Amino acid sequence: MTPFFVMIKCKLGAAYNVAGAIADAEIASEIYSIAGDYDLMVKFYVDTETDIGHFVNEKVHPFEGIETTYTIITFKAF
Repeated sequence: MTPFFVMIKCKLGAAYNVAGAIADAEIASEIYSIAGDYDLMVKFYVDTETDIGHFVNEKVHPFEGIETTYTIITFKAF
């Protein structure tokens, strides 16, 4: 499994709705509220054969209330 993170900037007032919808979809490992330029940081795991770009485009972007995303791809755990 390959872990990666997506930082999500939500439309004003939509962070809790977006976090709830992602949690309900059961596609994320962990969901955090964060401060700064983004509202949420979400950890995902996908099979090593899965294209992360397609996953984010097809599984994350469609949620109502998301304004922008920033994907952080991981490559080694310590």
